[in-house]
Amino acid sequence: MSIVFRRAASAAALLACALPVMAQAAAEPAANPYGLEALWKGSDVVAKAVLAILVVMSAGSWYIMVVKSLEQSKMRRQARLAAQRFWSAGTVRQGADALDAGSPFRYIADAGIEATRKHVGLLEHVDLNDWITMSIQRAIDAIASRMQGGLAFLATVGSTAPFVGLFGTVWGIYHALTAIGVAGQASIDKVAGPVGEALIMTALGLAVAVPAVVGYNWLVRRNKGVMDEVRAFGNDLHAVLLVADASKER
Repeated sequence: MSIVFRRAASAAALLACALPVMAQAAAEPAANPYGLEALWKGSDVVAKAVLAILVVMSAGSWYIMVVKSLEQSKMRRQARLAAQRFWSAGTVRQGADALDAGSPFRYIADAGIEATRKHVGLLEHVDLNDWITMSIQRAIDAIASRMQGGLAFLATVGSTAPFVGLFGTVWGIYHALTAIGVAGQASIDKVAGPVGEALIMTALGLAVAVPAVVGYNWLVRRNKGVMDEVRAFGNDLHAVLLVADASKER
């Protein structure tokens, strides 16, 4: 019995010593050998360059989507202000002065007013209707060009990011197969890490491309709605300027 008690006491002592070590091991999460951190640390210059390109693409896409969304919302507010302030003014000049200085509707109104003022000299050979139409259309085209800014970047990211990620995948798999050939064995522990890290590149490429494509389509649709309001304002202004000029001639 004494031997049994001594062995039990020894086992209890060993268990007491092992418990703190086991608790510490359980408290510390095991490091993931196949995650993004491992991919970055174990990759070469080419793989790091691919990751950097994808990061730049993603950051640029989200920046453009946020900025263009705010710009479009601002133009919608300016369209409502133009409908309230401009058309209730006594003259076109007063209506233009009632608009914000940076408003595209103020820009179109100033272009129309300037067209009527500059219809002198050789320009008098051009019909006033055509001259005002051309001046307002130039202003509308300038606004449309500004609204298109950044959309080409989104389209480029949406169409090229998957292939950038695929290039990173092919490059990673190439290095994985090279390492397997050097090691002379293809066990699951040697294949899973490199191949999994390579496939992360494809996932990152899709994660960059999908928001860019969705954001591009969304912004294009919103741009169309904003530009419809701008063109409608330009058409109404054109008619008002012609009537105002006819009234002066009488």
